[in-house]
Amino acid sequence: MIKYRNMTKLLLLLPLFVSSMCFAQFDATVLGTVTDPATAAVAKAKVRLDNLATGVGESAETDGNGAYRFLNVPIGRYHVTVQAAGFKTVTTEDFAVAVEARQRVDIRLVVGDVTATVTVSGAVAALETETSNRGQVIQHEAIVNLPLNGRAYADLALLSPGVRKAVQSNTASRDAAYDVNGMRSAFNSFILDGLDNNAYGTSNQGFSYQVVQASPDAVQEFRFDTNNYSAEYGRAAGAVVNASIRSGTNQYHGALWEFARNTSLNAIGFFKPVGGQKPSLVQNQFGAAFGGPIRKDRLFFFTDYEGFRSVAHTLSYLTLPTAAQKLGSLGIPITNPLTGVTYSDGVVPANQITGFAKQVLGNVPDPNIAGASNNYQAFPGTVTPSDKGDARVWITTSMTI
Repeated sequence: MIKYRNMTKLLLLLPLFVSSMCFAQFDATVLGTVTDPATAAVAKAKVRLDNLATGVGESAETDGNGAYRFLNVPIGRYHVTVQAAGFKTVTTEDFAVAVEARQRVDIRLVVGDVTATVTVSGAVAALETETSNRGQVIQHEAIVNLPLNGRAYADLALLSPGVRKAVQSNTASRDAAYDVNGMRSAFNSFILDGLDNNAYGTSNQGFSYQVVQASPDAVQEFRFDTNNYSAEYGRAAGAVVNASIRSGTNQYHGALWEFARNTSLNAIGFFKPVGGQKPSLVQNQFGAAFGGPIRKDRLFFFTDYEGFRSVAHTLSYLTLPTAAQKLGSLGIPITNPLTGVTYSDGVVPANQITGFAKQVLGNVPDPNIAGASNNYQAFPGTVTPSDKGDARVWITTSMTI
């Protein structure tokens, strides 16, 4: 009988999204079998699963086959404790539960007084044999420490075999656009804390395949499955990206960050601009994350914010009419489409150039590079500001199921 379950409220501030209080939607499962020294099943053994970071525990009893199972287990580090009449209390070594995992922990009891406690090793399965999923888990340490140009956590999917960045012209700049095992990037599926995080439709071309693009410091870990995943995920012919937002623990933890790029640190580039002017880029990505207990072993919080500011002046080339061409001297014979008159010397008479055309041509700058094409260099500016963040409150309640 399960005595405890976890409940969560997830509040995404930017963009604003509020979910009602509900059971936490996690895919991880811890299961196993309890046996005696003769490998016979032990029924009605009391099994407890404890989260080491939060102190939250769940209890269950083994069935007639000695089997137990904990569903909807949040990711984190745990140990299992088993008690049964006529046997010593057995506690396993600490082990990690990853997102979407089915972690098997089989325990063999030792005959003795239940008040005596022993710690066993080797009970936790090193290989996950309960599912056929083919993929890998990217842990939080790798997400925040590996270099990410643009700080998009999903870019670490490129570490998996069979994955490449989508190169189609309409998705080249799109977040989380990957071709997996030859499938188009639109065939991938993104899940955030058990919720569908896919940006459907074509109205977001050039932006992201994810509705919520979580900051790397807000992601605890994510699993990238490329083949043989469970039918429960559906819709995906490519890959399933299952991410989990961090939550608070019994200890306070925080982080501050600033990632800066500046013109003073940049090279001019292969093509030197006229006058030696360097293309400018001033970019800052900054933010903070903080989490901890509100009430120990019961109520926790986690929140983070990330801002992005970019001002770029990129070298661009244009083809503009020369000063002579703006006065009507085109250099080749030309025919007036309205009158049919041909100007064999290539010069349009001044009286044939309308006042509107003269005004427009007068506002067009003269070329600053020699040549008839790509004869003008410019540094148009692009300003890109954005803000995102989330806040989460994790509540532990007691109930009987």
